[in-house]
Amino acid sequence: MTSAPTASLATAQRSRGDPGRRYPLWPPLTSGCPATSTEEVSYPVEVEYAYDQVPADLFDARPGRGGLDRWAPLLPPLTAPGLGEGGTPLVELEPGVFVKDESRNPTWSHKDRLNRCTVSAALSSGAPGVVVASSGNHGASAAAFAARAGLRCVVLTGAAPPPAVDAFLHAYGAAVLPVPVEARWPLTRRIARHFGLHPVSNQTPQAHTGHAFGAEGYKTVAYEIHAELGVPAAVFVPTGYGELLFGIHKGFAELHQLGVTDRVPRLIACEPAAGGPLTAALRQGLPAAWVETGPTDAYGVDCPVGGYRGVVAVRQSGGRSVLVTDEQARAAQAELGRAGLWAELSAAVGLAGLRAAPREEFDGPVVCISTSAGFKDRGAGRGPREAPVAEWETARARLLAAGLQE
Repeated sequence: MTSAPTASLATAQRSRGDPGRRYPLWPPLTSGCPATSTEEVSYPVEVEYAYDQVPADLFDARPGRGGLDRWAPLLPPLTAPGLGEGGTPLVELEPGVFVKDESRNPTWSHKDRLNRCTVSAALSSGAPGVVVASSGNHGASAAAFAARAGLRCVVLTGAAPPPAVDAFLHAYGAAVLPVPVEARWPLTRRIARHFGLHPVSNQTPQAHTGHAFGAEGYKTVAYEIHAELGVPAAVFVPTGYGELLFGIHKGFAELHQLGVTDRVPRLIACEPAAGGPLTAALRQGLPAAWVETGPTDAYGVDCPVGGYRGVVAVRQSGGRSVLVTDEQARAAQAELGRAGLWAELSAAVGLAGLRAAPREEFDGPVVCISTSAGFKDRGAGRGPREAPVAEWETARARLLAAGLQE
């Protein structure tokens, strides 16, 4: 194992199933807590830190571009080189409503924060590469950070990934394997064992747990929101497996624990109405739940199973979940477009959740997370093409039809 930067104050991995159960920091546990997980539920682990050694001025300066290194003391060791991830803008849509635009990351999604940490874990563990099951943002991001670190990357996509995403993956030299959805996790586990690759996505057959180090990168979203805005009344988060939701909550919880803030915001999980496993778990009082999913174009957050970390984030923050239809998501996507932000449909689910919630519930500013860029949508670039025009009258007629006034 290569030496890790001394800036990290990470000390151990702690079980969410039994907070008193701890494991060494290395190796990263990629299949949840081995002691508390059952046949029904896979409980995750999270990284612990020496909070009493956090520099007093860590949260004083406003962060800029340049990577997650600004927050290195409260992240796992960042041994892999970065790509300038993080430092994304907070855009005010209207008074009191802000959008955290994660499409400004190096591979145009929030997953870059996660993969700086997971690829660092692979590099520090001496693995020759990483393997990931993803049909979109996670795969593209893992491929980019693996390439940057000089590691191989295997990406198991769905049977028909969006053409733009497929090209994106190959641009980084990833080995891309289209597989049926039901085969992705079993094959991921088999490939990891056979080739010695480090798995940077879910390894559990039950509720989703994800990589122990990955969600730590998402904490930096909370740090950045606080640096610009303070503590908002609520944060609306597009939610699939709940890793981003948990990471943002943990970031604000750490700020509170360290005495930087006096509270944490409410975390609002925004899920497609065609599924909603987190909503089901909350309603039934379960640590996680499986649901039947219907058709939705928000494929990035279309998940039949949730994860316990998402349940923790909502319950501990006093938040809740919101189910969003594709029509509501498209309306939010169009609203973002009118504000100059091109978001993937799945990314617009956060704003759609806000628009579906009574505004008077929130006493203070709210933040909607927009997770990725619009070109990740399956139908991106496939719309109808207007015939070329050369004559003035035809051009004038089209512009008047588009709403221009003479």
